[in-house]
Amino acid sequence: MASTCRTRTGRGRGRGGRGGGSSSLPPPPSILPLIIEEFFIVVYEDPLVKKALPKKFADYLDGQELAKVYLRAADCGPRLWTVEVLFDGQGRMYLDKGWENFAIAHGVDLGCYVHFKYEGNDVLTVKVFDGIMCRKYYYSDDEDTDDESDDNVKPCIHPL
Repeated sequence: MASTCRTRTGRGRGRGGRGGGSSSLPPPPSILPLIIEEFFIVVYEDPLVKKALPKKFADYLDGQELAKVYLRAADCGPRLWTVEVLFDGQGRMYLDKGWENFAIAHGVDLGCYVHFKYEGNDVLTVKVFDGIMCRKYYYSDDEDTDDESDDNVKPCIHPL
């Protein structure tokens, strides 16, 4: 599974000089803090089975082995989907029970790119892109934020 992580880096300010000028470079990555707050996963296999998150994101959580996370679909109402998290003992983190319901409700399919943004407090905001990198926009007519209704998966509705 391929993943891409965004890290924040500082940028140096250049100084103009005679004859073309020069710019200062940002500090080397080894001395910058690693802040992973956004990443993608690409769905190459069954979209309804557990999904591995990037190891860098698990490392960013600094050894906290969360029991669950809450997924909030961007543009799909206030509902938080509870998803259990598994760790494999080698630092890999997986979205497990609850992921299937989220994936069904948000049209996650083979070839989709799924963007995650960590909001803190175990909440990840999720955007789903189709295989040609077009964002899937959804809204929900369900204002219920109670996760107990996950057994009756109510798909978000794609706007016309």
